[in-house]
Amino acid sequence: MAIDRDNTLRKAEKLLRQGRLDAAIAEYARVVHEYPRDWKTVNILGDLFVRAGQIESAVAQYTRIAEHFVGEGFLSKASAVYKKIVKIKPDDENALRRSAEIFGEQGLVADARVVLVTLAERRRRRGDRRGAAEIALQLADLDPSDLTAGLAGARASVELGDPAAAADRFRTVASALIEKGRPDDARAALVEAATLDPSNTNTRAWLWRAFFEAGDLHQASTFADTAAQFKAIAAELAARGLEDEALEALERVAALDPEETGTRLRLARSLVARGDLSRARSCLASGGGATDPELQIIEAEIELRTGNIEQGRALLQSVLARDPGRRDELVLLGCHLCEATPDGAFQAVDAATDAAIQEADWPAAAAALHEFVTRVPGHIPALMKLVEICVDGGLEATMYSAQGQLADAYLKADRAAEARVIAEDLVAREPWERANLERFRQALTMLGEADPDAIIAERLSGDSPFLSTDFTQGLEYDLPGGDDDELDATVAGEEVVVVTSEAEDEEGGDTGEANAGSATGADGAETAADGAEIDDAFEIDLSDVLGEITDLDSRSPERTGSEGASGDLEAVFDTFREEAGDPAAEHYRLGLTYEGMGMVDESLKQFEIAARSPRYRFDASARIARAERGRGRSREALEWFERAAEAPAPDLEAGRALLYDLGQTLADVGETVRALAVFIELETDAPGYRDVGANVERLRQLSQA
Repeated sequence: MAIDRDNTLRKAEKLLRQGRLDAAIAEYARVVHEYPRDWKTVNILGDLFVRAGQIESAVAQYTRIAEHFVGEGFLSKASAVYKKIVKIKPDDENALRRSAEIFGEQGLVADARVVLVTLAERRRRRGDRRGAAEIALQLADLDPSDLTAGLAGARASVELGDPAAAADRFRTVASALIEKGRPDDARAALVEAATLDPSNTNTRAWLWRAFFEAGDLHQASTFADTAAQFKAIAAELAARGLEDEALEALERVAALDPEETGTRLRLARSLVARGDLSRARSCLASGGGATDPELQIIEAEIELRTGNIEQGRALLQSVLARDPGRRDELVLLGCHLCEATPDGAFQAVDAATDAAIQEADWPAAAAALHEFVTRVPGHIPALMKLVEICVDGGLEATMYSAQGQLADAYLKADRAAEARVIAEDLVAREPWERANLERFRQALTMLGEADPDAIIAERLSGDSPFLSTDFTQGLEYDLPGGDDDELDATVAGEEVVVVTSEAEDEEGGDTGEANAGSATGADGAETAADGAEIDDAFEIDLSDVLGEITDLDSRSPERTGSEGASGDLEAVFDTFREEAGDPAAEHYRLGLTYEGMGMVDESLKQFEIAARSPRYRFDASARIARAERGRGRSREALEWFERAAEAPAPDLEAGRALLYDLGQTLADVGETVRALAVFIELETDAPGYRDVGANVERLRQLSQA
């Protein structure tokens, strides 16, 4: 049954005035119960509860009033009511939170922040981390321009177990920091975002670029995701000399992009150079097997270094089968491996020489092996192959040198028999070379010969001829066509008889035409053309050929020792040196081969030897000069240009080109007057040649300055 509101209120007022507070509260409560929207009575009831010390009951009544005002849009009134609650109960978090929210809706950000900060601090003091995090989110949302609060809000989201929301908040704050020109702070915020949400590629890409541009390669590596990013990091690390870190970055590139052949090649080469062959092998295998020729060469190098000779050789042969033009790379690989594995190095060079042999490029094959034995002296298989190539290719000058090295190698290996054969042949061909004599003597000694010098002297005497010696080499004879013609040749005014050896007859050599008719010896005896036995008196007299050499067979028994033989042999050697041929052609060809292979220093050495011959002086000197000028060594180039200019040019154009280069080089070294003279001479001889006229004018101005 409804109560009489007015009578009840009057009764409550009477009770209040009588000091009966509890009874008055009961009457007011009856009214509020029956009329809950009687906000005036609700407020009176709340005040009475405060007077009675019933704070919680008072807060409940005030809260109802405040929420009513909020609902009606009377925010200021609602805020006043919540202030009233906070006044009677300072730790009422609901009142504080709602006050802050109302301040925020009113745009009173500063007031709202004060309230929220107070509330957050209270929660932290009592250990309510989650509650404090909730307030931090409110503070972050209160003012988006407050970036400090924004970062705190992002971390609060982490505390509340929402990493995705936290990452979004960090990215939002980072964007604002970038706009404000605070890249370092933005980078820090994005690092936290990337840590919370590593799948966001945009964030990681931004961070990679930011750290890379800032030079922080370690952090850049942390956020790199693509092969291109790691490749850039590797390049920068290598530029700083941090090779270990650069290799690690390259390994990431190879893992992310196995088809990146260039990176795998660079990585494998670097690892091989450091001796880390297992990692290099893994790098090659990560791409599904090396099919690129350059990768195959690296794989072959690994096999050769680890003693897998057959596998390494097979890989190199596979490379050459597909691309024979890579044989120079194999030669360079062999040279590179010489110190680490001479036998493995030989396999690389040998494969290249086989390819050159197939193309009948004998100089290139010889040059490759010559370079190898220069780096690995005494390597018998290589020297044997070099001699074989020289024989097949007609490379005599190189062959003699290779034979000498092979003989030395045999001697060092205690293979005296093989050494003797080669040394004997060398002495026969070049008896004036003292090294050949010493090889022959050493071989004989090792074989147990009691008097090696006597044997050497006997070989040179003519009584026991060398099969290799041909003292008529280079002399031209008119071979007779009939039985009655005579074969005449004159050497230094002496008459020489050409004799066919018994060895040649036994081997079935073609001697019919050479021995047709008869030949007249020095004593007038005659040799029959029908195969009659040749009288010993018709053998060549070495004394006549060599010129007034003491007859070695006439020495006394006391002079058969090494001292007497050596003295007589020295005279023989001196005479042979005077008659020695010019090997410049061979050196010139070797120089061209080295030049084609890019082996500049080696080619220059060969050209220097060739330049001693008048026949090759112009071209060899010019090549040396241009090579030196190309390397910036103008003084050395000038010297060789001048040497070339002293020799006759092969044609008019070559001579003019040399003069032009000479003039340019003179100008380079500051010899203006001489350069001007050369260009004036060239302009007079060939008006309009290249830019000679301009050079003349320029040099004239310089000389007059």
